Amino acid sequence: MTVSTTTVPTIPLNDGTEIPQLGFGVFLVPPADTQKTVEQAFEVGYRHIDTAQMYGNEAEVGAAIAAAGISRDQLYVTTKLNNGYHRPDDARRSFAESLDKLGLDRVDLFLIHWPLPTRYDGDFVTTWRTLAELRDDGGTASIGVSNFEPDHLERILDETGVIPAVNQIEVNPFFTNEAARAADARHGIATEAWSPIARGGIAGDPTIAGIAERVGRTAAQVTLRWHLQRGDIVFPKSMHRERMEENFALFDFELTDEDVAAISGLDRGESGRTGPNPNTFDRIPD
Repeated sequence: MTVSTTTVPTIPLNDGTEIPQLGFGVFLVPPADTQKTVEQAFEVGYRHIDTAQMYGNEAEVGAAIAAAGISRDQLYVTTKLNNGYHRPDDARRSFAESLDKLGLDRVDLFLIHWPLPTRYDGDFVTTWRTLAELRDDGGTASIGVSNFEPDHLERILDETGVIPAVNQIEVNPFFTNEAARAADARHGIATEAWSPIARGGIAGDPTIAGIAERVGRTAAQVTLRWHLQRGDIVFPKSMHRERMEENFALFDFELTDEDVAAISGLDRGESGRTGPNPNTFDRIPD
């Protein structure tokens, strides 16, 4: 099948770089399936790949990049720091290992995966300073955070003055996470939305279904379009070619302001989360 010629819009970041607004995520893609899955995503037209040390599939993402033969300046690659490697020397070592696994001399974006405020004596600030060093050394073009609440952001800003380029947080129609999105906007930080379709939970919602029927799209497409029109970055995941193509076909229709407001009105607050609360999450993988 011919590669899509759709041009994915980019979002300008506060450090002078740009990021594609639509990407492809590999969370929970088994390593054995990752290379084939990412190669298919490249064939569909995705050029923004979001992985992490904790996903255990960086090497397979790297193999897909090598096999695809796509020019490096046409790719945007993100990875994230494992929760067990927050101490500076561990962060530096694990980052070097990530580059080696990915087969790259730099990534486009490196994130602290979780703040872990109940671990490391609550010190995620030193970790953030280490990421700034990695950026200054040229190993990553941009640095950011993931799952940082407003008070976590305020703390690293107050203590370092280094502003994250992005904050990757859970956002979906049932958990719009407006406080964190507002904090990001206040500081010029781009919001990336993980679990954008609530891990499939949007299926069957009557509001989204009604909009989807009217515009002739699927519920997932409508929800992803809602994210895009609100200005967030999304990277849906699928291991099925047909769904990859569906998730990529978001740029030839628009939702009305009323549609966007109706979907935003589905917010359930904390009960709408599909993942853990960053204030208490403290898991360190074995």
